[in-house]
Amino acid sequence: MDATALWQRYQEWLYFHEGLGLYLDVSRMRFDDAFVEKLQPKFEKAFADMAELEKGAIANPDENRMVGHYWLRNPDLAPTPELTQEIVDTIEQIEVFAEKIHTGGIHSPKANRFTDIISIGIGGSALGPEFVAEALATDFPPLAIHFIDNSDPAGIDRILTHLRNRLASTLVLVISKSGGTPEPRNGMIEVKKAYAGQNLDFANYAIAITMPGSKLDEQAKSEGWLARFPMFDWVGGRTSELSAVGLLPAALQGIDILAMLQGAKEMDDATRVPDIKQNPAALLALSWYYAGNGRGEKDMVVLPYKDSLLLFSRYLQQLVMESLGKEKDLEGNIVHQGIAVYGNKGSTDQHAYVQQLREGVANFFVTFIEVLEDRNGPSTEIDPGTTAGDYLSGFLQGTRQALYENHRDSITVTIPQVNPRTVGALIALYDRAVGFYGNLVNINAYHQPGVEAGKKAAAAILDLQKRVLEVLQTEKTALSLEQVAQKAAATNQIEQIYKILRHLHANQRGIVLEGNLAEPSSLKVSISG
Repeated sequence: MDATALWQRYQEWLYFHEGLGLYLDVSRMRFDDAFVEKLQPKFEKAFADMAELEKGAIANPDENRMVGHYWLRNPDLAPTPELTQEIVDTIEQIEVFAEKIHTGGIHSPKANRFTDIISIGIGGSALGPEFVAEALATDFPPLAIHFIDNSDPAGIDRILTHLRNRLASTLVLVISKSGGTPEPRNGMIEVKKAYAGQNLDFANYAIAITMPGSKLDEQAKSEGWLARFPMFDWVGGRTSELSAVGLLPAALQGIDILAMLQGAKEMDDATRVPDIKQNPAALLALSWYYAGNGRGEKDMVVLPYKDSLLLFSRYLQQLVMESLGKEKDLEGNIVHQGIAVYGNKGSTDQHAYVQQLREGVANFFVTFIEVLEDRNGPSTEIDPGTTAGDYLSGFLQGTRQALYENHRDSITVTIPQVNPRTVGALIALYDRAVGFYGNLVNINAYHQPGVEAGKKAAAAILDLQKRVLEVLQTEKTALSLEQVAQKAAATNQIEQIYKILRHLHANQRGIVLEGNLAEPSSLKVSISG
């Protein structure tokens, strides 16, 4: 396609949201008009289904629940007055609480002001708040935030060591919908012990964000925690950033949460337009479908050209892959759907994997995230008439052109600056695009049976560990792995038993391994003491 034709195509497939100053360019995806026309009936159904979802249709039949994250940014859309009021009340409670924390109206028994936050969560209860903190927190926020988002003891130690002299002025957010998810529960127990080690009453520092009536909610209530904020049954973890899960930590960091909600609301309004060309989320879903032949045959590489958006690809990784990675379609057919997402940032990645993107396996499409404003204030000229921001813009445009010339497709999302309103809009844009794409490929984007399967498998390993330890504690002599397996009624799990024992041995948990570690079948196992 020559330059004139490309320019015409660019103008034809450039979407612009005037209120948000957001552009979406899908002109470098090589679909034609016939392809768009062929998908038109699917989109008509997607638009209709999305409207029903927003009215309160059961969209997650596995859990018999509605999917209402759109109501969070426009409570008037909620299907009942009670839900509307609940959303409004929660936002007001968050704002009031954050203000009292900032002014010292609520403070630690041993400090006039809180200085830090430990946020304990996993998955959507961590990725969204982490992304927003990286994108929007100021250089000197009223409270600095630290995340425990894994069950890694060394990672937990790193955070607690860093805060050891400020623990008495550090709030703790414990975020878990059910209160029973292992990772946040483990983090909470570890942090609680650290507070006790400094003779601090954990309840004076702890805040629960959870479902009313959950295990965590009951614990927080009985122990008299500082505060409790609700998670809603109808909001999934990966779409929870604009609920208390993300709004409370953002507000505590001094981020304008009302602006985030307003930006999301404006984008939601734009993505309700039942016209592919005038609907930015529909344009994204169309492009994804084209890129992977409706089968996820190509990966999505996300390259934000702004340091503050570094974590956007990680955030999208969960949103897209957990929503779309499904074994079965809505009729129960085996389809193995999904889109793999990876990325870091530009122009860093131009020195990492753009070589392969341009000349290697063409199993991807790129999404460039462009930010028009270089910085707050004037820039130094690096060369006559050229700033560092000019270079960054040139790197983006040059990479886009170089990829397209070698038959690598791309999408470009452009925002005027990184601020609460545009970040809220990006969150809403991709929320809706995932929903549309799920509809196009006939899968349920709002459940996650694979995640639950992984949790059950992990629980089974921990149960096996208990049985193995019981066997070793009752035996007086060293046993082979096969004997341990037999006595633990787990003869088909010898490999798992070996890995359990190896882990316990490495952590000085009283397990003695005698023999050649390179030949597991030769080992004899006993328990010390």
